[in-house]
Amino acid sequence: MFDMFEGVSLFVLILLVLFIIILYQAIKTVPQGYGYTVERLGRYTRTLTPGLNIIIPFVDRIGARMNMMEQVLEVPSQEVITRDNAMVTVDGVSFYQVLDAAKATYEVNNLELAILNITMTNIRTVMGSMDLDSLLSQRDEINQRLLSVVDAATSPWGIKVTRIEIKDIVPPRDLIDAMARQMKAEREKRAVVLEAEGQRQSEILRAEGLKQSVVLAAEGDKEAAFREAEARERSAEAEAKATQMVSVAIAEGDIQAVNYFVATKYVSALEKIASAPNQKVLMLPVEAASVIGSIGGIAELARAAFGGEGDGSDGGGRSGRVPSTRKP
Repeated sequence: MFDMFEGVSLFVLILLVLFIIILYQAIKTVPQGYGYTVERLGRYTRTLTPGLNIIIPFVDRIGARMNMMEQVLEVPSQEVITRDNAMVTVDGVSFYQVLDAAKATYEVNNLELAILNITMTNIRTVMGSMDLDSLLSQRDEINQRLLSVVDAATSPWGIKVTRIEIKDIVPPRDLIDAMARQMKAEREKRAVVLEAEGQRQSEILRAEGLKQSVVLAAEGDKEAAFREAEARERSAEAEAKATQMVSVAIAEGDIQAVNYFVATKYVSALEKIASAPNQKVLMLPVEAASVIGSIGGIAELARAAFGGEGDGSDGGGRSGRVPSTRKP
């Protein structure tokens, strides 16, 4: 009886262990970001998604555990000959993501090596078709061309190349020195051009200022000449009017007007003689009484003009004759 119980317990234990093994083979847990391919008797059947999955034990098995997240692949440096025969050293980086785990597993062997080789080959193709200046200044265009070519080439493998970036483009040392000298020459050329342009603008502004000053001076001279002519015209009109008034006064027998006219001419002549630079001593037979008499005639004329003659006997004795300038 005891032996029989031991045999049953052993059988149950064996069944329990077998059940645990079968359950372990049937239940598969896939982590997030991964995809497992399932092979039934060596043939691909389906892809397990993240989470809990059940397969047929001992018939189905896990073929490949494929990373479905975006991955980065370093592109090692390589030498590239440009279209103008310049040799540069180039490296980069590539980003890709597996979209179809079955294709990435069964359509290509060693996926990363295949992506790396096709990327390096297309880098040499694309960059070799450009000259050095374009290579250094059009990096975005190079990245875009590489991305389109490599993505189209790797799409049958069930992957998506999201980005390809060129990290460093290193020309030879002699080319770097030549580019530095060229850049220095260009900067010096721009500096000389800017300096010449500044001098040109300065000369133009100076000429414009001189032109405006000349124009303003000419306008000032014109205005001064106009005012001087106007003053001479008014002086001539006044002189003509005074002469006319004196002529009328003489015609009417007014001796005061004659005294005024003679006195003004007399004083003006003396002023011109005295102000001459070559005259140091003035010796003329001039009678002071004659000048005083003329000035008295002027005073009488002023009183008569402004209505101030109240007493006719005060100056009548002196105004009745023209003063004589001859010596006895």
